[in-house]
Amino acid sequence: MHYLISQIAIFRNLIFIFTPLTYNLMNQQQLTTIFYADDDLDDLDFFREVAAEISEPVTLFENGEKLLHQLHNPPPTASVIFLDLNMPVKSGIDVLKEIRKNPTIGHIPIVILTTSGNPDDIKLTKKLGASLYIRKPSSITALKQAVHHVLSIDWNNFAPTDSEFLYHK
Repeated sequence: MHYLISQIAIFRNLIFIFTPLTYNLMNQQQLTTIFYADDDLDDLDFFREVAAEISEPVTLFENGEKLLHQLHNPPPTASVIFLDLNMPVKSGIDVLKEIRKNPTIGHIPIVILTTSGNPDDIKLTKKLGASLYIRKPSSITALKQAVHHVLSIDWNNFAPTDSEFLYHK
């Protein structure tokens, strides 16, 4: 039994290493989807679960470099991007900078989803053009509420104040 669990875990990691995955209820690729980059596979799994529960397609990436590659090679196209800050290969800050300086993709809403509550990180990401900052919730229910909140925002008219930029729930 332990061998089977190890093989499943290894297989799961290989999926994330070699291909970005787009999930929805039917597991079919979508033209528009939520993008989420995080190096923590458990956090990616939690996010995938939440997206499935609310019937939203999501494409997951285990680093920022792969997310950037997909942004430049659609479909799918991101409707909103969730970014972890602390990732190897390319940090969330670096990804944020690259996206915002590119006129083709610079308009896409970017939500920072991270464990960091450092005020300097919050100020810097707002200054660099992040759309919203969310500290990673401690439960699936709270994550689901945060994702619902993000998806309810009219991004064309959302100009957050400092207090609105940091999501509180």
